[in-house]
Amino acid sequence: MLTQNQIYTALITDYTAQGQGVAHIEGCAVFVPNAIAGELCDIQITKAAKTWAAGRIYKILEVSPHRVNRACPQSKLCGGCAFQHMDYQEECRLKAERVRQALNRLGGEALEEVPILPAPEIFHYRNKAQYPVAPGKGRAVAGFYRAGTHQVVACPQCGILPPEMDAVRDAVVDYMNQYRVSSYDEGSGKGLVRHIYVRKGWVSGQLLVCLVVNGDKLPRQEALLERLQQIPGFATLVLSVNRKPGNGILGETFYTLYGPGWIEDTLCGLTFRLSPRSFYQVNHDQAERLYELAIAGAEIQKTDTVLDLYCGVGTITLAMAKAAGRVIGVEVEPQAVADARDNAQRNGVQNAEFFCGDAGQAARSLREQGLTPDVVVVDPPRKGLSPDVIRVLAQMSPRKIAYISCDPATLARDVALLKEQGFRLLGARAVDMFPRCAHVETVVLLSKGGVESKKVRVEFSLEDMDMSDF
Repeated sequence: MLTQNQIYTALITDYTAQGQGVAHIEGCAVFVPNAIAGELCDIQITKAAKTWAAGRIYKILEVSPHRVNRACPQSKLCGGCAFQHMDYQEECRLKAERVRQALNRLGGEALEEVPILPAPEIFHYRNKAQYPVAPGKGRAVAGFYRAGTHQVVACPQCGILPPEMDAVRDAVVDYMNQYRVSSYDEGSGKGLVRHIYVRKGWVSGQLLVCLVVNGDKLPRQEALLERLQQIPGFATLVLSVNRKPGNGILGETFYTLYGPGWIEDTLCGLTFRLSPRSFYQVNHDQAERLYELAIAGAEIQKTDTVLDLYCGVGTITLAMAKAAGRVIGVEVEPQAVADARDNAQRNGVQNAEFFCGDAGQAARSLREQGLTPDVVVVDPPRKGLSPDVIRVLAQMSPRKIAYISCDPATLARDVALLKEQGFRLLGARAVDMFPRCAHVETVVLLSKGGVESKKVRVEFSLEDMDMSDF
């Protein structure tokens, strides 16, 4: 067991899923924030357990050529960005390697490489922000959580958000401070404003502002509206009521205070209505590439029936409708289903159906009604597929499964489970949806049959790909 506060010299050899460097000292794994693989460091132990320890860089003895100056002065405190200290080339390499290792170790594959699609822009790319609000020294503070804590750190200019989102945050904080509107205190459960939620239509430029409150009304809302209306693109203000303890964000009840309560955006040549609870990828340009990869890899034909589980507001469902004979979307969130149906109507898509329900239960019900889809697309939350979904997919036996994942570990687990049901991995491609952050998206293709996945490589290419062709 290592000694707390003691300084040890060690080589950084790998990364954790959260982007921390990993060193090994006296048989103990040591996790070191802001370290880069290949660096020799003096590491001060900040926490010690029997088999692992946490540390901080005391001194870098051999500096990696991938180390760069931080573009964001708050990044050492803010828990949002994990890779401000390294160049983008190394960030993409480690993300692709994380996917490859997961598929090999947990998924039973022997992949030599998983290619990654880098993002064209690594700053100001996010279309959604969620600022927690907390009491400060006589003033409200809105920003982001300090890494590993629920302590709110002010972040005047976030490098991965559009500047108009910071302008919204500043307008709300100014309103709160001038009119003494209280901030929510997570410890006591008292105070009104909990979160400032902002969503931007990337093509439309419209801004949706949603205040999450521990109450059912907002004092002096006309004063807040006056400030928000000075911000270009502001379109609607929504109140979300959340009285539950803890740090959960959106509540169950919503009141529209100004505008329609939703905004529009265009993705893959289609127009979508987005409300506060709508699932929508946060990187617009990479989302188009992600969906194009999934659709092209699935090789959808005009006679195909496609089932899209976890469909959100119907983004990829409606994009696939251009290529398929029939598409069916399943989503557990009622408002998202309502938005998906509205999106189908406004885009003139007549071969799409949407059902509200749990993915496993809905898929089982559709199977009992005789549905045998040719292609299934799944884009589950971080926890991955439920056992119910795995079983129903095996029974449906689609020609191909396109699996879009936001977590390599649960993806690899599910790939192993699907292989037990007779499916084979045809190919995998990482997509960097979150530059400077630790998360990575992956698209994998699976099919049933006797193909040995270890000897097959399917190339995903975006060259000459145009969604208007579908």
